[in-house]
Amino acid sequence: MSDVRPILDGHNSLIVGIANDQSIAYGCATAFRAAGADLAITWLNDKARPHVEPLGEALGAEIMAPLNVENPGELEALFDQIGARWGRLDSLIHSIAFAPKEDLQGGLLDCSAAGFARAMDVSCHSFVRMAKLAAPLMKDGGTMFAMSYLGAERVVANYNVMGPVKAALEAACRYLAFELGDKDIRVHPISPGPLATRASSGIKDFSRLLNDAASQSPLHELVDIDDVGSACAYLASPYARRITGGTIYIDGGANIVA
Repeated sequence: MSDVRPILDGHNSLIVGIANDQSIAYGCATAFRAAGADLAITWLNDKARPHVEPLGEALGAEIMAPLNVENPGELEALFDQIGARWGRLDSLIHSIAFAPKEDLQGGLLDCSAAGFARAMDVSCHSFVRMAKLAAPLMKDGGTMFAMSYLGAERVVANYNVMGPVKAALEAACRYLAFELGDKDIRVHPISPGPLATRASSGIKDFSRLLNDAASQSPLHELVDIDDVGSACAYLASPYARRITGGTIYIDGGANIVA
């Protein structure tokens, strides 16, 4: 990504959700770093750390820390660390989602109440909690991103419980954009086309989604993590200072095709 201009010089960005070098969050991290941003990144747990920490080191991340949003106190500790080290934050990227496998792979009617609640907490409400902690650090304004998918607004076979959950996430982004707009904080729900990430491996017949996306989108190409990262870097820059709240599709135009 050597052709990216340093449009984010002096920018501090927290990127949550890197699992490996195929993660959407990693595509965002590389794009933001190439654009001049300083990075804070997280890993989920001790099992994930050996896969994520070397990526952060290679990117020169100034802050690296564990974050499991289901563990009490970890989110607050992370933002305390950011406040102590940087004193401010310019962007937040939330790229995490989870549903228990048995609830994800069954239809919505068969999803348990506990599984639905857990999917909603990790995949949606954690973004609201992050936004509440991030906003006071965005002293000169900022940008928040949450990763969604087309299944939030139309039925996608086998997406199941994650459809309603992502719909809630997009709605949360709209309401946060409204509430935080007077602080010059912009909020973007990002809807990439299907990507072959570790998270997507839990979706039944995911390869069919990839094939359909490539064949049906106007550009007839799949997007990749660099496409998502570059678009988010632009949206975090002053060039996009009047854009907020609406879902941004990075899918080769697939969302316009019935």
